[in-house]
This record gives sequence, C-alpha cells and structure tokens, in this order.
Amino acid sequence: MNDFLISTDNATLNIEAVHQYLTRSTWAKGIDLETVTASVANSLNFGIYHNESQAGFARLITDYATFAYLCDVYVLEEYQGDGLGRWLMECIHSHPVFEKLRRILLFTTTAPWLYEKFGYEPVNKKNYAWAITRPDIYTNR
Repeated sequence: MNDFLISTDNATLNIEAVHQYLTRSTWAKGIDLETVTASVANSLNFGIYHNESQAGFARLITDYATFAYLCDVYVLEEYQGDGLGRWLMECIHSHPVFEKLRRILLFTTTAPWLYEKFGYEPVNKKNYAWAITRPDIYTNR
C-alpha cells in the first residue's frame, strides 16, 4: 500500500471523481454534483488516493460529540481485494472524533463481513430504529 494515502484533508478530495462514483452507485444513483459538494462540505471526509488519484472515499456526518452516520463508503473496483476497505475503516475508527462517539449508524447492503469486523451489528429491535427513505429523490426531480 506504499502508493496509497488516506487523508481527511478536503483540499485533496476530487469532488468530481466522488460524484462520478456516487451517481452510478446503488445508494445515490443520479445524485447531482451540487448535492455531493454540499454533503462533502458538511461532513468529516476520508479520501483514499493512489498516486494522487481518488481511489475511494467515505464520510461521517457527525455532531463531533456523540453521534455519526457513516456513509458513501467505497473503493473503486480496480482497487478492491487488496485490503483498502479494511484500511479505510481502520483509519475512520482511529480518528480522534470517531473514538469519542457514543453511537455510529450505517446503512448498507454491501460488505457486511467488513463492517462486522469493526463491531457493527444489524438493528433488529422493534420500534428502535426509524427512517424515512426516498430512494428515487435524485432521479425523480
């Protein structure tokens, strides 16, 4: 992983590359660049870089004290299988902000084996987790 870097410096993020991935993802299909830019500006972001090119990304939406929502986690297909996802999660979990949070929320349909290794558990308690979900919000404007 000598050619890779993980950084929380927003100045190094390639917003267009993040947008390009997210707009074709299953969870943010059709999202516009303006929305991605605003979401990144209001989050704690983790970028993975390979020789300065965006190779992956994740962000925490957080109050920086008690709660965070981990989302938009990805590693580009050509870099998957080499442990970058695990390294990204290690970096997120060792960040000083993350270490003091009481509750971290994650919604995902991919890589449950990875998240389980980091202590994430499915929420299957009746009347415990509630959500409003609008999956077509970006494509039905």
